[in-house]
Amino acid sequence: MPRTKRKQIKDVSESASSRAVLDAAHRLFLKAGFDGVNLEHVGRAAGVSRQTVYNLFGSKEAVFHEVMKRHWDTVRRETASAFAAVEQTPTSPAACLRSFARALLRFVEETDQVAFTRLVIAESRQRPWIADEFYRCGKEPIVKGFAAALAAMARQRMILCAQPELAAHQFMGLVQEFVIWPRVMAIGKGLADLPDNDLVIEEAIAMFLSRYGVRPR
Repeated sequence: MPRTKRKQIKDVSESASSRAVLDAAHRLFLKAGFDGVNLEHVGRAAGVSRQTVYNLFGSKEAVFHEVMKRHWDTVRRETASAFAAVEQTPTSPAACLRSFARALLRFVEETDQVAFTRLVIAESRQRPWIADEFYRCGKEPIVKGFAAALAAMARQRMILCAQPELAAHQFMGLVQEFVIWPRVMAIGKGLADLPDNDLVIEEAIAMFLSRYGVRPR
């Protein structure tokens, strides 16, 4: 995000006004796109003044950033908690992969991830910072957390993986190819031909472990 357009946001995490603003902005951005929204629109939809929105966030860019950050919060916290437990309480690689894949699936099915991804793709051609922020707010910390969990399992000799970040991207690709991208691309009736989500997850685990799993001698 351009630094000149972003204002330091004071502690608004518990502010009812800030929550109302972000709820309203989320809806408006998905409906009208970045250009179709201004602080006046956001304030009116949130039941506050434009000045209140400005005082809380400073600019439309900052509002958009906070909307993106909050959008990723649930899955980022859920996966971070699961990954942190890997080193403390060793589990089977398959169980860790399955838990992670199901968290990704819930995120796609229970949030506006598909609509948000479409919005980011549409807007980032004119504003590359939007795609950069979307990645840094969500996928980057998730990938890094997943890679750290894979590295921990490798240290424990549960898997054989010399490049955990590459492996993290590979596993996510195996799942997302079926879980999110067909929906983002709106393939219509083709969605009915996709395999069941549980089958997608189990096959992704099997393929991943065929490459990185420890085979008994």
